Amino acid sequence: MSNLIDGRAIAAQIHSETGQRVAALKARGVVPGLVFIRVGEDPASQVYVSMKEKRAEELGFHSQTLVLPETTRQEGLLELIRSLNTDSRWHGILVQAPLPRHMDQAVVFAEVSPAKDVDGFHPLNVGKLMLGDPTGFVPCTPGGVHELLIRSGVTLDGAEVVVLGRGNIVGKPMASILVQKGRHANCTVTVCHSGTCDIAAHCRRADILIAAMGVPEFVKADMVKPGATVIDVGVNRVPHPTSRMGTRLVGDVAFAEVQPKAGLITPNPGGVGPMTIAMLLSNTVRAAGG
Repeated sequence: MSNLIDGRAIAAQIHSETGQRVAALKARGVVPGLVFIRVGEDPASQVYVSMKEKRAEELGFHSQTLVLPETTRQEGLLELIRSLNTDSRWHGILVQAPLPRHMDQAVVFAEVSPAKDVDGFHPLNVGKLMLGDPTGFVPCTPGGVHELLIRSGVTLDGAEVVVLGRGNIVGKPMASILVQKGRHANCTVTVCHSGTCDIAAHCRRADILIAAMGVPEFVKADMVKPGATVIDVGVNRVPHPTSRMGTRLVGDVAFAEVQPKAGLITPNPGGVGPMTIAMLLSNTVRAAGG
């Protein structure tokens, strides 16, 4: 079907624009710097950071990954962040989640300078997003979903939006972006979660349904309004005996049954995922003054 929102193609557009901004910065003698911090050897984190650093280097960034042992004390990580906050080589600092259990993720994210918080997790940037202050950094995944909607020509003004999930990384900031009074927003937003009664009834009202619950293939065809735009943010690993690893990745949407009913829909993979990296690098260029 031709109703797919191609996240890879839209991310490529943004990377092209970012590359032009990087060139303009270099003409002024500025090389955008992005430093990654990874604590421990979580396999998924290794892959994600490697992908981000590779793309940054391709676009002409100065980038580096600092790896700390799993046993690092939280104060040691905070001291490293403080030193990077004052290091002029770095315009963006990304602390890769998840962190080891003995670390408080909120405390760690709050230690990153708001001016270098290109992930958009510092309380100051979270507050700016809630207030509609454009000087803050928007978290990369909800920011990427917003760009997917805009660049796919989805009507946002007055749209009924249902966000499934109230997490701090996607659900809450996604609702904050779309509820703002302004261009490319002005939506009526309902946030559903594990305590919501009759989630399906809420979903069936949605012109735009954004699934970010972390529940494999939760959204079924009978939960979707005909012609709705469906955005699948979920990344879930489920058993798959015939695959080499014994598992496969699926989203929060039962794609095969929902696609024929949707007006537009993101594939998974190839939908939201590529946009997260695109927005991270775009944020970093802005942090560098470009």
